[in-house]
Amino acid sequence: MSEEILINFGPTETRVALVENGVLQEVYVERARNKGYVGNLYKGKVVRVLPGMQAAFVDIGQERAGFIHVAGINPINEDGIEERSNHEADIRDLLREGQEVLVQVTKDPISSKGARLTTHLSVSARYLVYMPHSDHIGISNRIEDEEERERLKGIVQKLADEYAEEYQGGGFIIRTVAEGATEEEIRADIPFVFKIWHDLADDIKKARAPALIYEDLPLFMRTIRDIMRPNIERVRIDSRESFQRMAKFAKHYAPEIGKCIEHYPGERPIFELFGVEDEIQRALEPKVMLKSGGYLLVEQTEAMSTIDVNTGAYVGHRNLEETIFKTNLEAAAAIARQLRLRNLGGIIIIDFIDMQDAEHQRQVLRTLEKHLEKDRAKTSITGVSELGLVEMTRKRTRESLGRMLCEPCPVCQGRGLLKTPETICYEIFREILRESRTYENEKFTVLASQLVIDRLLDEESSNVADLESFIGRTIEFQVESLYSQEEYDIVLA
Repeated sequence: MSEEILINFGPTETRVALVENGVLQEVYVERARNKGYVGNLYKGKVVRVLPGMQAAFVDIGQERAGFIHVAGINPINEDGIEERSNHEADIRDLLREGQEVLVQVTKDPISSKGARLTTHLSVSARYLVYMPHSDHIGISNRIEDEEERERLKGIVQKLADEYAEEYQGGGFIIRTVAEGATEEEIRADIPFVFKIWHDLADDIKKARAPALIYEDLPLFMRTIRDIMRPNIERVRIDSRESFQRMAKFAKHYAPEIGKCIEHYPGERPIFELFGVEDEIQRALEPKVMLKSGGYLLVEQTEAMSTIDVNTGAYVGHRNLEETIFKTNLEAAAAIARQLRLRNLGGIIIIDFIDMQDAEHQRQVLRTLEKHLEKDRAKTSITGVSELGLVEMTRKRTRESLGRMLCEPCPVCQGRGLLKTPETICYEIFREILRESRTYENEKFTVLASQLVIDRLLDEESSNVADLESFIGRTIEFQVESLYSQEEYDIVLA
């Protein structure tokens, strides 16, 4: 499988695209005015403790206060190490209003929710996550081979013991990308994360809450650390200055990656050249066409996302059950890609076309699970419910592509529907009737959109005449070109 990363760098926005066999799979966007916060360290101030929820709000200097649950707080013992468990602790014993606390962002602000915080602090490198207040060595669950897990744990434990006296210890989590890494490659991470942490010591002491203590790498640099893996053949970036920064960083940090990084000097925009722009635009549409002629309908709401599978123009060659099965198989692969591309998270309900054959149901679920193995976000899938629905969850760590690039329609307020001109006309009639009983005016002037005025003067003209006769006053009409279909005003004269 051919994989490459394309990076479009600009002064206001950086975009990263992961492409597999020429098909866009994932998109990451970071804007200068609204950078992601995950990984950032803050000295915050507790502004409210919520005993009923066993949680607290912490001011970290953002628009909305961050949220921390008691499970995200572990007290530090005399040796500067976190106590392993505080399941029975009361939030009031750990935090109080006005208290300064060092926290780290684990989830970006999403919609109306503030950032999710923890006191389990860590600093990330390519292969390791360093936890200064822990003595634990863990490993990513995505590394499944037990022999490899033991090998990596042994390497990290050896290195931790070797550096313990010099750097005063700490714990580590071995990242998924470490699978297959040599001892020397992993060793390079340890001085890197130790230096970052110890350089922060003075900043932590001097800072007054709320204050940013440590900011994670910019998106194009995080690409090397977080997205790169052995089967990615090339990284192309269209900014020479950023290319030089990436190459220098890779040379010091991950030398084996340096040869993969290329500067794209072409005049044609890199995302346009590789078809990424068109794919992003399609990812903002609710309808996703399948090669067979079937299609998906993807709808995202605040509570959940739903995906409906339809056969569309595909009629198959043998029978209806075969048509449904083949459409669902194709849809399962497309759904896995759409979840990554659109970055949909939370509860997801998939309505596959009803299948009578239990084996067909199992094969469709296996296909979905197989394609989701490539997803870096944690997913969990249930079987087919009695209603024929597949329920799943996907970990939500950042805004979806649609929420990041779009905003609710100011006309329909995000409903996706507009009241018909007929409905607006009847609202106007009721409003005129109500005001005629309150005011002793001579006439009413209705200001509305062209469509509504046209209907009032045509299909509803007899109703207008009856209303004028009933209230004993004249009704006039005026088109306002800037009004939306649902907007209108009634002026008394």
